[in-house]
Amino acid sequence: MKELIIFKEGEIALKGLNKRSFEDAFIRNLKHRLEPLGKFDYTKSQSTICAEPMSEDIDLDEAVNRCSKVFGAAALCRALVVEKDFEVICRETITHIRETAELSRTFKVEAKRSDKKFPMKSPEICMELGGRILEAYPHLTVDVKNPQMTVTVEIRDNGAYIHSGNLKGAGGIPVGTSGTAMLLLSGGIDSPVAAYMMAKRGVRLSAIHYVSPPYTSERARLKVERLCEKLAPYCGDIAFYCVPFTEIQEALRDNCPEELFTIIMRRLMMEIAQRIAEEKGIQALVTGESVGQVASQTMGAIVCTDAACRMPVFRPVIGMDKTEIVEIARKIDTFDISIEPYEDCCTVFTPKHPKTRPVPAEVEKAQNSYDFEPLIAKAVAETELKVIKL
Repeated sequence: MKELIIFKEGEIALKGLNKRSFEDAFIRNLKHRLEPLGKFDYTKSQSTICAEPMSEDIDLDEAVNRCSKVFGAAALCRALVVEKDFEVICRETITHIRETAELSRTFKVEAKRSDKKFPMKSPEICMELGGRILEAYPHLTVDVKNPQMTVTVEIRDNGAYIHSGNLKGAGGIPVGTSGTAMLLLSGGIDSPVAAYMMAKRGVRLSAIHYVSPPYTSERARLKVERLCEKLAPYCGDIAFYCVPFTEIQEALRDNCPEELFTIIMRRLMMEIAQRIAEEKGIQALVTGESVGQVASQTMGAIVCTDAACRMPVFRPVIGMDKTEIVEIARKIDTFDISIEPYEDCCTVFTPKHPKTRPVPAEVEKAQNSYDFEPLIAKAVAETELKVIKL
């Protein structure tokens, strides 16, 4: 007998001729997540992928926890593999489901027989095994429509697979199958959620953050690194770029109209992010902007920001309200860090009355009234890189 983890493909199964490349990417990501726990063997069959531990001392509970955050699987489960003997199947099933059965009141049995040489057909397996389960756990009743516990037996070429319910997978498609992007990562709630949603669509992310000492503290930067650490189980290793932004903000304060400060600052942030992205071969930018949430995220402000961009800017939370964003932030465990009171550079020199309907020509004129180019080049040159690993 042995245990393994079975992954049920979701969207991957619909990829047609490209399906194999998506499966291979998913397995690569699994290997990266599970490597610290030990060696696994990976197999593909009929829209399922199996990860079999090569050592008995591997912590499968931790393995399942890590795998539940890997994009590409609709569901996953721990399965027991036994020989294709019906008496063995019954005996081991009754033992295997004990913990779940004790917490359930209703159940059903599902059987899948890909090995047609097995003497019993699927309906027979369901009926006979269901009877044995009722004898072992008389408090249970059968409910084929809405059971609390579903016992599944799969008769495959290399054995019988037994499991008692799937866990919900991360969904989406594997990270690394949809290109690369640079995330503008603040210390707030929204941008980590934007990262999660883009990674779910297969985008491999780097992150850029702007610091303005002494106006922002070291704790603010460390807070953002901790957010990256929370995102890494979903996104994979993250290249984290930390940009010194103090001189640029002071120049803005001293040379530009106060009501346009935030818009021009955003444009300069985009310019720095683009230069680093272009140097590293990164294809797009990602922000956590949501229409109308703050003054810099009105439609007019976003138009002015985009006018300074040479590459696509993705805003995956653009149409979400704060409640929806917070719900995802809690799910991925970034919310509590995001609300810590260490403010980022976006709060430095905040105008009392920011312009909510800026005109692109007016913003460009104000920005061009001062030569920011030397400061931009200096900030890019002094940017620090740190790789946040799983």
